[in-house]
Amino acid sequence: MGSSSTTGDRLSELKAFDETKTGVKGLVDAGVTKVPRIFINENDHKQFGPTSDGISIVPIIDFNGINDAATRAQIVNKVKEASERYGIFQIINHELPLSIMDEMIEGVRRFNEQDTEVKKQYYTRDPTKKFQYNSNFNIYTLVAAAWKDNFLARLIPNPPDSQELPDVCRDIMFDYAKHVTKVGNTVYELLSEAMGLKPSHLKEIGCVETVSIVGNYYPACPQPELALGAISHVDYGLLTILLQDKTGGLQVLCQDDQWVDVPVVSGGLIINVGDFIQLITNDKFKSVRHRALVKKESTRISVATFLSPLQTDNIRMYGPIKELITEDEPAIYKDTTFQDFLTFYFTQTVDGTAKLPHFKL
Repeated sequence: MGSSSTTGDRLSELKAFDETKTGVKGLVDAGVTKVPRIFINENDHKQFGPTSDGISIVPIIDFNGINDAATRAQIVNKVKEASERYGIFQIINHELPLSIMDEMIEGVRRFNEQDTEVKKQYYTRDPTKKFQYNSNFNIYTLVAAAWKDNFLARLIPNPPDSQELPDVCRDIMFDYAKHVTKVGNTVYELLSEAMGLKPSHLKEIGCVETVSIVGNYYPACPQPELALGAISHVDYGLLTILLQDKTGGLQVLCQDDQWVDVPVVSGGLIINVGDFIQLITNDKFKSVRHRALVKKESTRISVATFLSPLQTDNIRMYGPIKELITEDEPAIYKDTTFQDFLTFYFTQTVDGTAKLPHFKL
């Protein structure tokens, strides 16, 4: 009885928070001094060990000279090793201008720090909208809400009309999407080559059909030891291309169950391997568990870009790539559509437990 009552109270608190349409920033603007209990996160501390004081394990891969055959071969090898061992790496000299990266961060800041009444107009949980602003897209399935507000812009293949996007970040989103898509295509080519396939393989099987940008805004938190900016999770998709500001706060989980900081690198873009890549590579490339911390005195901003198959595609089947299957290394996962894959992930409670085993043969 007590558990049912607690669940009901939590749902009421979530709805009350959601209906303000002002997000976490609204709490901060109102002068909150204690973290509301819907944000208090004990799960990560129970499941995993402490933060490591060691050197970050995240490789930094320089794309300079990528069009030279010998240099490209070296880069492919580094991408292969990073994807197999860590599931995450940073890239530099990737030809996405630093000025565009900086302006994208500022665009997220401008949107979140504009007049509340203007911003409220975009607050929605309607998944059909091409631009969605709210706090925690999946707030009702999270084991604890994250201390962040976010917007999602679906920009490719069917971009929204200009009036559907906020004035304060419209132009930079289109500009950033154009540049980051080029970077994403290059990374997919390198991953294809790292599997011994032709560079266009992942693109040809429909892995780069859509481009979506998520702007994350993590306000200063009065009790950062109680809440997280992003709870421990593994990205569901293929690749996440992450741009973070100078604040830092991203951590990845090591094999010894310790959290390791991902350093801020000037001009760097972080590449996360997601569960869907792990599935189609038959466990050759590993997805990575990660989380984001918040700080007491400063706001953090990050921008995540997702290049994925069509979410509405319920015809094309995906499974371990046939060229990677051998008698000694048979398929580990069953075939699925990307739509069914997403449906499973989005209907599960986000509690840090692994979801990929559901798709094992």
